[in-house]
Amino acid sequence: MTTTTATKPPLLQRLRGMSDEVIKFGLVGLSGVAVNFVVFWICINGLGLASLRSNVAATLVAITTNYLGYRYWLYKDRDAASRKREITLFLLFSGAGMLIETGVLGFSVYVLGLTTHVEQLVAKVAGLAVGTVFRFVSYRTWVFKAMPELAEPEPEVVTEAELLLAAEEPHYVK
Repeated sequence: MTTTTATKPPLLQRLRGMSDEVIKFGLVGLSGVAVNFVVFWICINGLGLASLRSNVAATLVAITTNYLGYRYWLYKDRDAASRKREITLFLLFSGAGMLIETGVLGFSVYVLGLTTHVEQLVAKVAGLAVGTVFRFVSYRTWVFKAMPELAEPEPEVVTEAELLLAAEEPHYVK
């Protein structure tokens, strides 16, 4: 009996499959961005909070809505055996993404002196872009793991199993 290694699909096919994932990730992300910006704007203008506090509050609300979109729409077919692990990793990587986003915003406000609302929004967009790339890679790699694909059994193994089953005498229980 010979053993073979499972063949991976060609690169072009994997990229096509990933393009659907990127589009869906973008749609969930865009809804999260909308939530993020609305809450950010309300916190700055309506509640009078500082920009960094507003950013943290807005990002936390967006993280919640994004998790629901990712888990129940984009990655619904992925392994959900350990929700506790999944949620922990999601929050960990989302928090790291929030630190990236907030770091860019803080740098622009406190180091570069960009303090108008429009300048803060531009800095928020820049930080969000960098954080989004980080989140995409970490979510698909560690949080929402793909189910392992079952390899097709080798024809020799199937034939051997069929012969064994055919040669076996049926045992009847009395």
